[in-house]
Amino acid sequence: MISKFNQKIFNAVRNTAKKKLSKQSIDYRLLENQYFYRFSSKNKLKSLKDKFKGHRCFIVGNGPSLNKNDLSLIQNEKSFAVNGIFYKTKEMGYKPTFYVVEDYHVMHDNLDEINAFEAEYRFFPKNYKHLLKGKSDNTVFFNMNTGYYQETSPNFGIPRFSTDCSRKIYCGHSVTIINLQLAYYLGFSEVYLIGMDFSYDIPDNASYDEGVIVSNSDDDNHFHPDYFGKGKKWHDPQLNKVLNSYKLAKLAYESNGRKIYNATVGGKLEVFERVEYKSLF
Repeated sequence: MISKFNQKIFNAVRNTAKKKLSKQSIDYRLLENQYFYRFSSKNKLKSLKDKFKGHRCFIVGNGPSLNKNDLSLIQNEKSFAVNGIFYKTKEMGYKPTFYVVEDYHVMHDNLDEINAFEAEYRFFPKNYKHLLKGKSDNTVFFNMNTGYYQETSPNFGIPRFSTDCSRKIYCGHSVTIINLQLAYYLGFSEVYLIGMDFSYDIPDNASYDEGVIVSNSDDDNHFHPDYFGKGKKWHDPQLNKVLNSYKLAKLAYESNGRKIYNATVGGKLEVFERVEYKSLF
């Protein structure tokens, strides 16, 4: 009851601020740190810093090209996967080392599957702490800074990159940006992206609900037709904004002697050096 009450108060304050207060009349940091009254897993995150220093990892995207990758090759590698990867798990057994969800609609549209999904580590914004049942030792909650999305923040639309995930992780218009910050914090020196097609088509029959896209047919933008299938909600990916965040992540990695590679089969993402997936094994 207390958490629900506090949540209502915070939402009321936030909505009032958005409507009535200017950037100069409110501390924007309040709006960037949603659900400030919930605790993150700070100590767990601190214990994970540089745990995999010098190792490589794979970050699995959800584009159609993922169906061209033999995921059995990375089953014994360290890998990140997100959102509806459980469709692949059901199809062929692949499970990531690290499972991550950022998006509000993904969380609410797939809550039962997300609660049931097992991985060695599961990372979620503390925003969703109340939604996850039977929280285990491998479930880690982080502070998600949403200034990128907040029009009242001077950081609106500006990419940022956190090197200390125990304090905060920045949004950047794609859950992959969350993963790249986590991989950096965990110490990985080489990151290989797969399934990052970097191409979206909004179907002509899609509906719009207050700026949110609602699917009315199968999903052709992801590896499974049900990923954002009929009835599911999603945001316009705005790939130009995602690209800016990727460029910042590339700079952060290379400034520290690390590297991000693109091992996607095809696709349109060219900001990272390309490598052939099969050549890595």
